Amino acid sequence: MMKSKKIDGGVYLVIDPGMQADELLFKLEQALKAGLAAVQIWNNWALDTDKLQLVAGVGRLCEVHRTPLIIDNDWELMLRCPELDGVHFDNIPPDYAEIRKKISKPFLAGITCSGNLDVVQWAHDQQLDYISFCAMFPSASAGSCTIVMPETVTKARKLTGMPIFVSGGITPDNIYSLRQRAPFNGVAVISGIMSAVEPQTKVKLYQKALDETTNHC
Repeated sequence: MMKSKKIDGGVYLVIDPGMQADELLFKLEQALKAGLAAVQIWNNWALDTDKLQLVAGVGRLCEVHRTPLIIDNDWELMLRCPELDGVHFDNIPPDYAEIRKKISKPFLAGITCSGNLDVVQWAHDQQLDYISFCAMFPSASAGSCTIVMPETVTKARKLTGMPIFVSGGITPDNIYSLRQRAPFNGVAVISGIMSAVEPQTKVKLYQKALDETTNHC
């Protein structure tokens, strides 16, 4: 784990540890070959999952491609898993200063803002590495997220220069229209890639859509 890794923009892949492990690792390896901004392990663990073993397996694949590996919410795994590069928070942690002290080394950090600009300001003040908005469109994997208006993302850009990711129902096709209405640096995707027959090809389609649209960030 080293803070020298950065998260700037592109395709941020969220993986579901509830998937069958062999299938998860196979599809992740294919997706990594296309180039990813980061990989996040979603906090959706099966009760019988060996967390340390899965993080180690995912970490080995990410390290080959120098891709940052982020854990969702469960920051205490940072103390036990050297493969992890950072933490993604679903909400503002009330004890963030204490969390930083306990981790006691540089780490990447991001947060889901939903439609709350106060969270954006907090992330900016705390010098986090990126923010994300969920959900831009209805999505089964983003079921707990409220729909975010593009105007909210535009307001967020006026508050901070940190990378902005959008998620929730994002497809290569709707990136084009969304990019005309909101400024963002990348997309966070779960099922759009991991449910694909060819994850590497699907990542490239997302990248192509991002590259071909005007970025007002």
